Amino acid sequence: MRMNRPPIGTPVLTVLLTSAMGLSMMHFFLLGALGPRLVESLSLSPTLLGLTTTVSCAVATLVSPLSGRMVDQAGPKRSLVVLMTTAAAALLLIGVAPGPVVLLASVALGGLAQALANPATNKAIAADAPVERRALITSVKQSGVQLAALIVGLPLAWLSAAAGWRAAMWVMAAVAAGAALWVTLALPGDRPEQAPASRTRLLPRGTVVWLLAFSVPLGAGIACVNTYIALFATEKLGLGNTEAAALVAVIGGAGIIGRMACSRAARSPRRTRQLPALLLAGSVAATLLLVFAAQLSPLIWCAAAAIGLCAVSVNAVTMMLVLHHSPPERAGRDSAMVSAGFFAGFALGPPFFGLLATSGDWTAGWLLVASEFTAAALLATTWVLRDHA
Repeated sequence: MRMNRPPIGTPVLTVLLTSAMGLSMMHFFLLGALGPRLVESLSLSPTLLGLTTTVSCAVATLVSPLSGRMVDQAGPKRSLVVLMTTAAAALLLIGVAPGPVVLLASVALGGLAQALANPATNKAIAADAPVERRALITSVKQSGVQLAALIVGLPLAWLSAAAGWRAAMWVMAAVAAGAALWVTLALPGDRPEQAPASRTRLLPRGTVVWLLAFSVPLGAGIACVNTYIALFATEKLGLGNTEAAALVAVIGGAGIIGRMACSRAARSPRRTRQLPALLLAGSVAATLLLVFAAQLSPLIWCAAAAIGLCAVSVNAVTMMLVLHHSPPERAGRDSAMVSAGFFAGFALGPPFFGLLATSGDWTAGWLLVASEFTAAALLATTWVLRDHA
């Protein structure tokens, strides 16, 4: 049963959902891009810096199945308001954190916003977007995550250099609070939606299982890159803090281009299914460039761009596939299950990488990331071959 809600203009809906996706992950990119400053200011080790990602994404993983059911019941408007308010609170608390304990508690709160992002935004698309526009809107709104990386790597990095990293957190907390007000005013009210009894299963099936499976190693690899590429650039390659933060902007900018290109390539469900394996193969090659960057430092910029074009585009494709294969009443839950796999990878990847970074073995760390992308590529390829068998 479709909710009886007044329509909202496609451009407004697209901008709103893009903002929601970016704000849900803003704390994650800020911690990665400003990692060198936090390591110095709060006396963090590289391992503890990686633990911030683990805590945030572990919370997102655990909460995602419940958040999907909540979104399906409460509707997209209420869910988006909760998402943006939670993101604002997390950023505010990170900005006042005196040490690791409060920092970790703050990023745990950010994990709640992460858990709501894909279910709430996909639910809004299923409720309000024309079928023929859903692939484009999905790719654009998923680009909000990379737009956040671009903002963090450029203007917020400069603000951090001028006024301190805490000021960057507070500015984005205010933006998130303003976005919550915008959702309240812009979106029409929604009513709870009861799914048919036959569709209330909790465990995923079919396509959703495969998307969840390869999202785990994909998330692990992306999390390691986002968390440690700036620290690698400063400690191993000798780049300055602001220049290193710009690497996150490169990943973000390339990710936007990649996700928009995927929306054009994904003109049918069959073609869309083939994209993850191809993009993941490119991600493996991109990660190997980071291995060689220790000897030829300009390669790090090529690697960052290639990872943005390939690895970070895969998650946008998986969300397109969720909307292709899920009925509207299950859009929140199926999106949440796939997101849970992605966030589980985010939680698992950085701690192992952090141990290698702490020992100074960056080469082994990047090879670990390459193996994670390889595992994801093999799972995606197996799924496609099985689907055509």
